[in-house]
Amino acid sequence: MSQSEKIYVAGHRGMVGSAIVRTLLDQGVLPGQIVTRTHAELDLIDQRAVDAFFAEEKPTQVYLAAAKVGGIHANNTYPADFIYQNLMLQANVIHAAHVHGVQKLLFLGSSCIYPKLAPQPMAEDALLTGKLEPTNEPYAVAKIAGIKLCESYSRQYGRDYRSVMPTNLYGPGDNYHPENSHVIPALLRRFHEAKEKGLPEVAIWGTGTPRREFLYVDDMAAASVFVMNLSSPVYEAQVQPQLSHINVGYGEDVTIAELAQTVAEVVGYSGRITFDSSKPDGAPRKLMDSGRLNALEWKAKVGLAQGLRVAYQDLQGGLSA
Repeated sequence: MSQSEKIYVAGHRGMVGSAIVRTLLDQGVLPGQIVTRTHAELDLIDQRAVDAFFAEEKPTQVYLAAAKVGGIHANNTYPADFIYQNLMLQANVIHAAHVHGVQKLLFLGSSCIYPKLAPQPMAEDALLTGKLEPTNEPYAVAKIAGIKLCESYSRQYGRDYRSVMPTNLYGPGDNYHPENSHVIPALLRRFHEAKEKGLPEVAIWGTGTPRREFLYVDDMAAASVFVMNLSSPVYEAQVQPQLSHINVGYGEDVTIAELAQTVAEVVGYSGRITFDSSKPDGAPRKLMDSGRLNALEWKAKVGLAQGLRVAYQDLQGGLSA
């Protein structure tokens, strides 16, 4: 990458954004080429502040990894926050990037953009073909809007604004909040606390039968940089007008029951695992079709057990800090 590039990573303190920064540095980008701002320094929901930031810093590339995220409980409890904050920050960053001449931008979406009952594995052309999962519909609508913003600025103004749709992510820097986190960090914390307290049983939400695919966050970051750096002809050969996003997955899924057992083994918890079927399951299956990305000779490297061990070390470090 040219040393003339100036790269803004929005959301650099989050799990994905911090992994993108690590990946860029590992690939030879100089620290001075990477621009970041904390939420206290720049509120991405403030349109004037975002515009002033772009006017001052003049980045040449943008990774839009900032988002308000959470699991089923958080999405159910704060739907207005999820749709409003994500819509606003996406629109502000993407529009300001265009106004201030940024030609290359990568938007990070989510697998929840696809219909609840989309054919499995979910291909890019499943977008907008059916009803979304109700528990996270507001968040999904915001992410779909982000994809369409990137498409629209590319179509109307000739920008090179791309979108990648990751499957469920986990790894260092995750949110381990006991109620508002995603399934892997929530399970890691619950099994860790159960082990520490000597609890005989851990109850998991749902039936345990839904299948989910999980991708280690540094694999996602590597894929993001890979997609950003593809030449336009190569990238455009894998996408189409009004279908500009590309999936990023691990390629295999597991049941929630299998996931819980693997997490328990990584943590060292030996008690019983039960399932509370009165709680929602979410979509029955969410496996991404990553064929387009794999055809470009990119594949994930970190297996689930290996990644969970690193994530558990991260949780332990955070709890002891």
